[in-house]
Amino acid sequence: MAETVLSMARSLVGNAITKAGEAAAAEISLLIGVNKEIWFIKDELKTMQAFLMTAEEMEKKPRLLKAWVEQVRDLSFDIEDCLAEFMVHVGSKNLSQQLMKLKHRHRIAIQIRDLKSRVEEVSDRNSRYSLISPNTDEHDTLSDEFRYWSAKNIDEAELVGFDDAKESILNLIDVHANHGLAKVIFVVGMGGLGKTSLVKKVYHSINIVNNFSCRAWVTVSQSFVRTELLRGLIKQLLGGDSENEHFKGLQSMQRNEKVEDLVEDLKQGLKEKRYFVVLDDMWSIDALNWLNESVFPDSNNGGSRIIVTTRDASIIQNCAYPSYLYRLEPLKTDDAKQLLLRKSNKSYEDIKRGKAEKVFDRILERCGGLPLALVAIGAVLRTKCIEDWEKLSLQLSSGLKTKSSLEEMTRVITLSYTHLPSHLKPCFLYLSIFPEDFPIKRRCMVNRWIAEGFVDAKFGMAMEDVGNSYFDELINRSMIQPCRFYSHGVVQSCVLHDIMRDIAISISAEENFVFMTKGFVSGIPPENIRHLSIDGRQDSYLSFDLSHVRSLSFFYNPKEQLASLCSPQLRMLRVLDLEFSLCRVTQNDISNIGSFCHLRYLSVKKGSYIYHIPRSIRKLQGLQTLNLKRSLITKVPAEVTELRSLRSLRCSTLGVYSHFEFTTRDPRKSLVTTMKLPLILPHLISGDKSSEVVAEFRKGLSSCWTHSNGVSVPKGIGSLKELQILELVDIARSNKKAVHELGELTQLKKLGVAGVTERNVNYLCEALQKLSSLCSLRVEAKPFRGLHMLEQLASPPPFLHTLKLKGSLHEIPSWVGKLEKLVKVQLVFTKLKDTESIQVLGELPGLKCLRLILNAYIGKELVLCHGKFRGLKTLRLDSLEELRKVTFEERTSPKLETITIQDCSSELAVCGTANLQSLEKIKYFAKGKLVKEDMHGERPVVQAGQSQSAHHREDIKAPETIEKSQTSSLEKGESSQSRPRPDVLRTLQPISATTKLKRSLSCPASALIVK
Repeated sequence: MAETVLSMARSLVGNAITKAGEAAAAEISLLIGVNKEIWFIKDELKTMQAFLMTAEEMEKKPRLLKAWVEQVRDLSFDIEDCLAEFMVHVGSKNLSQQLMKLKHRHRIAIQIRDLKSRVEEVSDRNSRYSLISPNTDEHDTLSDEFRYWSAKNIDEAELVGFDDAKESILNLIDVHANHGLAKVIFVVGMGGLGKTSLVKKVYHSINIVNNFSCRAWVTVSQSFVRTELLRGLIKQLLGGDSENEHFKGLQSMQRNEKVEDLVEDLKQGLKEKRYFVVLDDMWSIDALNWLNESVFPDSNNGGSRIIVTTRDASIIQNCAYPSYLYRLEPLKTDDAKQLLLRKSNKSYEDIKRGKAEKVFDRILERCGGLPLALVAIGAVLRTKCIEDWEKLSLQLSSGLKTKSSLEEMTRVITLSYTHLPSHLKPCFLYLSIFPEDFPIKRRCMVNRWIAEGFVDAKFGMAMEDVGNSYFDELINRSMIQPCRFYSHGVVQSCVLHDIMRDIAISISAEENFVFMTKGFVSGIPPENIRHLSIDGRQDSYLSFDLSHVRSLSFFYNPKEQLASLCSPQLRMLRVLDLEFSLCRVTQNDISNIGSFCHLRYLSVKKGSYIYHIPRSIRKLQGLQTLNLKRSLITKVPAEVTELRSLRSLRCSTLGVYSHFEFTTRDPRKSLVTTMKLPLILPHLISGDKSSEVVAEFRKGLSSCWTHSNGVSVPKGIGSLKELQILELVDIARSNKKAVHELGELTQLKKLGVAGVTERNVNYLCEALQKLSSLCSLRVEAKPFRGLHMLEQLASPPPFLHTLKLKGSLHEIPSWVGKLEKLVKVQLVFTKLKDTESIQVLGELPGLKCLRLILNAYIGKELVLCHGKFRGLKTLRLDSLEELRKVTFEERTSPKLETITIQDCSSELAVCGTANLQSLEKIKYFAKGKLVKEDMHGERPVVQAGQSQSAHHREDIKAPETIEKSQTSSLEKGESSQSRPRPDVLRTLQPISATTKLKRSLSCPASALIVK
């Protein structure tokens, strides 16, 4: 009996061992086959991407083909995710590390097997339904060669054919009727007719500037926020700013000001003023009723005027004020021809020589006189040879010449998307992530494109340069509109026209490219969401699968907790953008940041409650951009030096303490407080404030209560060879070796350092002399120290275009005069004593922007000497307490356009403005409020009925600072423009086209592509 049992036991054990061996063999076979199958799916991915590019170029696709394209696209995304997982967990590891990753390797092996099966199924499906055949015609694509033309050379904002319309609207406004109730003029027309551009010409006209005490331009979009709109009106009409009593505390994320309070302040402020307001792009009847009944005072009899641009004429019936209608019609043939020729960069002689006159006329006819269509199609024509215009003309819908509808125009605009090169299409669609009328920063956009893999590497070019060329190409093709420029003339930020945005959203939804919570109320969300945009102005319940999300962007104040959203479920996340969220990011929100092993871009809003970078950040080997500016971080951990792909590292801290400061006057008391504070904080502080106080306390401890804005960097920082941006480094608290290693970062283009002293300035100068690619440099002395030793920098970076210095100087270092490419100089606390001390700046041929801030100059008089500052365009004088007189000698600053004076003495006089040929305006600010604006140049400020003798004064004096009692004449309704002006406007030269373009882009809704 015993022998039988023993035999059975042996048999069972043997079977178990055999099965275990078979399972192990199968497992080993599975793991071994991974590398082979990886190559298979890589090849399949290349073929899929080629097919998708070909499909994108097809104007019309059968429904079956559309369905198949969608399946292929989803499969290609899944393959990309699998390859990314393989590279992170397996491909980049050595043998010992791979053994530690067997669990991940097994999971990836199963994914690859499933993907291979899906590839075969998709291929079989094509065979069954004959979706494509070998004889499919190839479609024309745009040439890879693209001639880059500056958008500034073509001023679409000054559209042709609007002069008569402008005069008609001015007649309706009746600017000289300075009595009676407010009048509303409605400018009605379909999107793309140029309503915004037309009204913009009226808004900047001399008649409006001279006859209204205050003006405002606000965009009333479909999803406008009342408090935001009211803040914009108050800022422009009453001179409000972030320092205004209405806006104190807006640096915090909880914006709790009441609409009723803002409305009452606005109504009281406008009671005695004659105001001119433009409400651009009005969509809602409710919005107009609210503005009529609640915002604008009904007792104002000063002859105020309101212009409303809208697509819907029905809202006029609900206007409470006397109203007039101006219906905008399409451009006449001659005007449309002129605009299309201008945008296509061709002359009529070119067309005749190319024998394309009939084709041109056909395209012109089909555009139907719509300015937006003309601008968009003209941009496409500019990229094609005249001989190829025939093919393009056949693709245009003929509906535009008979029916001017939004749908028909959208087809024309969509055509400009269709003709984008394949590398620009995802870049354009990616812009739909941002909310309506949102200013999109160039640097942010380019870095995100790189992180997403949209930017192709080119031999001899940095990735940032390639991405910037993409951005410029979208501008030149009129797909995006520049709205702000850097001092050196490069576009700093852009906006997306609402119709262009509608197209991008529509295509993104069709291709499951971007999912926006804004507008999604109910229903089934799409599967496999890749790019998720969360708009906090609308509740969103994210109960769907986030495992495929590649980018997560927060805007405004999301209802969800960031810590709950930033969970391991987002394992494929590449981009986490919290920069534009209105809620404070805390340490807890990024505590598990190391689990996002695919993360390449991390940006957090300024003023976060983050006090240290988690050590788990070492796991983010693909991280390219880390932006933690103005947080509570005081040092960069050594783990960051392991991130060899890092291209942008922007970390800085707040140099002030809001709640407490460590003091050495009573060290015993400070020590007791320091020991007890962490224990009593949770009991004494409310939950909303607890994170802030704890973070500030931890910041003080880690930095010994320093007041520096910089952060310390560790040894090994020189290993980040790809780094292009590094700021703000406190070299006083950093290791000496780390300061030496700054010179090894030869790819650096932007560097900011703080904590400069006599002891470390030598190390800094040695490092700077090695940074030959540096374009922007910021240097701050340690508090209560100076920058005198900077003179020893023998060989400065030759390509610097921006220089910012903070700290006392005897004079400007002589090496600054060697920087021929310098465009912008900002001096803070430099305490220069006389005019001779800044003359080296006057010799710089390219200097366009000069800022003197916080006692940067402590002399009584500042003289811009004869023949100096030949390229200067903007001058800012801020908080110069000792300055009493600014003098412009003859032939100085011939290109100076704007002078801004803020928080200087009320006795400050500006003399010699008659010598400034290009001067447009002088703006005066006091405590953050615009108290006076003197208009010059093309917009003289003679008030109606004002004596001409008032214009023979030579000097301008700044007004008294406005007190909180608000008793000044400006607050009582007196126009700042009614004050005497110097007689300096009669010999001005015409403003350049570039100046006109920048001026036309100064209002929120203006752009190259008109509404």
